[in-house]
Amino acid sequence: MAAQPLLALRGVSKRFAAVQALEDVELEIRAGEVVALMGDNAAGKSTLVKVISGVGPADRGVIEWQGSAVQIRRPQDAQVLGIATVYQDLAMCGNLDVVANLFLGREIHRLGILDEVEMERRTRELLKTLSIRIPDVRVPLATLSGGQRQVVAITRSFLGEPRLVLLDEPTASLGIEQTSQLLDLIEELRDQGLGVLLISHNMGDIKAVADRVAVLRLGRNNGFFDVTTTSQEQIISSITGASDNAVAHRTSRPEEAWP
Repeated sequence: MAAQPLLALRGVSKRFAAVQALEDVELEIRAGEVVALMGDNAAGKSTLVKVISGVGPADRGVIEWQGSAVQIRRPQDAQVLGIATVYQDLAMCGNLDVVANLFLGREIHRLGILDEVEMERRTRELLKTLSIRIPDVRVPLATLSGGQRQVVAITRSFLGEPRLVLLDEPTASLGIEQTSQLLDLIEELRDQGLGVLLISHNMGDIKAVADRVAVLRLGRNNGFFDVTTTSQEQIISSITGASDNAVAHRTSRPEEAWP
């Protein structure tokens, strides 16, 4: 019997004026699992992330957390549950060092004074826990590579001890080596028992780390696929709408393995 989902969406819908951005969307993510969310532009991926993170609450539908219905109406609701979101723009300060960025807005004080020693200790401890290598945590963030800035942003989300991490196109602007390092981190998150929702257009990244793929098309579910048993062509067909019955292709039906 499959483990109970960490997060489950049941019939989630979201409208913006005359535009139906999401319609009866279903999604499940389990602990220790990487689910890739794919879809063409305007498929509803960003809207769905905003629903889960509390930035743009759903108009209707049910969100379940560990089997119980919950309300996520604002970002604080998601954070309390254990949902952390790392957006593509990272929202960090390039002139501040790694420690300052990690604790921005969550600074530790002792007797009314910033406790720089404790914040640096916790930064190094957290980086070690996630197997992240940053040569110097006291250099300005702007001097780090794009991949290093990405892992710092993911590390920052761990100050709240999340159970589920949403990653919005984390490798979009990275080179090959930086992408490899980030994918290693995603695997580390899964190995530590976290659920990961990876929003990506990159089939190579998805093949490397995802367990399942959920495809959105025009705001609706258009397929759920097991990465190990599904061809790349089948998923692309589901994204583009080339298949007449993409939703019918389920993980239970063996398919040609990805090349």
